[in-house]
Amino acid sequence: MTEKSGKPRDGFAHGTGERDGTGTGTGTGTGTGYDVVVVGGGAAGLSAALVLGRARLRALVVDAGEPRNAPSSHMQGYLSRDGMSPAAFLAAGREEVAGYGVELLAGRVTDVTRNDTGTGTGTGTGTADFTALLDGGRTVRARRLIVATGLKDELPAVPGVAERFGRDVLHCPFCHGWEVRDQPFGVLASSAMSVHQALMVSRWSKDVVFFLHTVAEEELSDQDLRRLAAAGVDVVPGEVAGLVAEDDRLTGVRLADGSVHARSVLYVGPRPVPRTSLLERLGAELSETPFGAYPVVDPTGLTSVPGVWAAGNAVGFAEQVVHAASGGYRAAAAIVGDLLMTDLDTATTG
Repeated sequence: MTEKSGKPRDGFAHGTGERDGTGTGTGTGTGTGYDVVVVGGGAAGLSAALVLGRARLRALVVDAGEPRNAPSSHMQGYLSRDGMSPAAFLAAGREEVAGYGVELLAGRVTDVTRNDTGTGTGTGTGTADFTALLDGGRTVRARRLIVATGLKDELPAVPGVAERFGRDVLHCPFCHGWEVRDQPFGVLASSAMSVHQALMVSRWSKDVVFFLHTVAEEELSDQDLRRLAAAGVDVVPGEVAGLVAEDDRLTGVRLADGSVHARSVLYVGPRPVPRTSLLERLGAELSETPFGAYPVVDPTGLTSVPGVWAAGNAVGFAEQVVHAASGGYRAAAAIVGDLLMTDLDTATTG
């Protein structure tokens, strides 16, 4: 069994091109050529990097340091890591992958181009198939790419929401519902689809107020109203003007008419904005959904662009940490097999 390097690194380096691990790698060039470049160092990207490093491939992770769950002090629902802080989770992941010789670089990939060295079938020829431009002007080459750039949550423009997001302003009951169970909940509607969120959170509290905000009551269907009534959710019309906090804790939701409803938790529905610009530059096929446009991928995360995989929130808004890690693993495992077969076929055909 391959042993880890004796020099694990915590955090990001600046890309010396040297390899700490014992794997051989097949990247081209020195310091600029890699088997795989992983764009994004969250759960998906680091999970992929771990698999790649253990498979003795030369991999580079480029991360801009903008994880979606940064506002949260803890993450839940990840078996054996329940309650761990997102920052500690990522730090542990970086240390693990560095121990297998994966290079970690703090920065941003600003552009990617596909070179004309591939076979056109998605398997490459053993040379670099992609050139990635980093902020600062450096370029690196890669035979394969994993795009794990995630998404950005655009919060409702209600005073106080952004400041309290991730604490007592939440968006996912599976992530935080247990921690705030049985408290007075509010749900801020952003569209008629917010009814689903109001119904879901009633699993964790029987005191739920659904603030229609800018949604007209007529937009709710008869079935919506029946379900809300059956769940014991109170529907309150009127625009929300802001939040009320005391001693740095949410205590109420204030409407435009000046009335205040005592609440200690508010659920909101951010608008997810997928970070798909690199995939778009490469010509990846995207699929429009009510939650943004995401790349069309196969079960391993392979996009419509030969040699490019995607994982994590880059492929869907509902990918939580555990899902993202799984997606990164699947993508990396597929690439390991892809590169191996490519190299074997090249060797046998001369």
